[in-house]
Amino acid sequence: MINAFVSQTYKHFQFVDDPRVNRGANYPLMELIFLTLCAVICDADSWADVERYGKAKQDWLRKFFPFASGIPSHDTLGRVFAKLDSVAFFSALQSLATDLGKAIKNQTVAIDGKTVRGSFDTSINQAPLHMVTAWACGLRLCIGAKAVDDKSNEIPAVQSLIEQLNLQGAVVTADAMHCQKETAQAIINKEADFILQVKGNQPSLENALNEAILDALEKNTKSKRVHRKSEENRGRTEYRETVVIPCPDHPIFQQWPEVKTIGMTYRTRTIEGKIQEASSTFITSLPCKVRTIATRVREHWQIENSQHYVLDVIFSEDSSRIRKGTAPEIASGFRRLALNILQKDTTIKDAIRGKRKRCGWDNSAIEKLLAGYSCG
Repeated sequence: MINAFVSQTYKHFQFVDDPRVNRGANYPLMELIFLTLCAVICDADSWADVERYGKAKQDWLRKFFPFASGIPSHDTLGRVFAKLDSVAFFSALQSLATDLGKAIKNQTVAIDGKTVRGSFDTSINQAPLHMVTAWACGLRLCIGAKAVDDKSNEIPAVQSLIEQLNLQGAVVTADAMHCQKETAQAIINKEADFILQVKGNQPSLENALNEAILDALEKNTKSKRVHRKSEENRGRTEYRETVVIPCPDHPIFQQWPEVKTIGMTYRTRTIEGKIQEASSTFITSLPCKVRTIATRVREHWQIENSQHYVLDVIFSEDSSRIRKGTAPEIASGFRRLALNILQKDTTIKDAIRGKRKRCGWDNSAIEKLLAGYSCG
């Protein structure tokens, strides 16, 4: 069954051009990609780790590719991936993820940016890599990612990412940076809905929204809908109250495409006796159904907990010093694909960290993992 995964990987990555003049006479590009992906799944966090993994698992790797020249050095891996076309690589990665993300309808797709802090290089005035990612919350799947030259360019990067994705029937959530008319329209054009947080970068919209919500609360209008929920987890108590009303007939809201509902979420958290309070407001193209909207707003944070946090803590992304050429983007892509595979897996009953260790120690574990992923 793992051969199906190898075939599937080859199908999506075969059109990524090899940047070398001799087109990988000694180390074919597909061998490097397969080796690196398996190594990253198995707890490798650097090119040197990939080389160590390859040398330890050379006999197993040759079940799938010849590796006629043996395992490439970490320098070779670094040079090749530093020159690889990151656009073509992410296109292949995205198409592979799409094979599993076909059931995107009714999913919450959270979009957010993340900086790979260790990827800076002061010697050439290179800023850290910044990535924007689309995360299908229910599937626990990264369905798309795009590198950004600078965090200030995240807005057009997200709009470009949205245009590349199949989002039909999904609900796209994003923070206040992406509360832009163009972003909302791009989502609508993909036959999807949106929930966009509203803050000070849209002052007129924020003021009109706050006034409308407060007026509805003071007058206790019949159109107002309220959902309350409390949770206890690891010594922390959290209470959330979400209020939504149909979009008022106000000129400021009419400037935004397809806004049907506006709302506010109030949160209190009690941690070791200390109370923390916060509130956020949003606009959405969804009908005024408070329970559904509250659930979608809550799901947005999965991109932080299920992807960003895991990449930093389990995959050591923030401390990675891969920094030459396009290598930081390529390495980031490998981590996200590896995380997709690990989170989808049901063959190993363990946390992500434990799964990575087990796959590195036990060849049968990674074979079951990859076979299960290829079955969709």
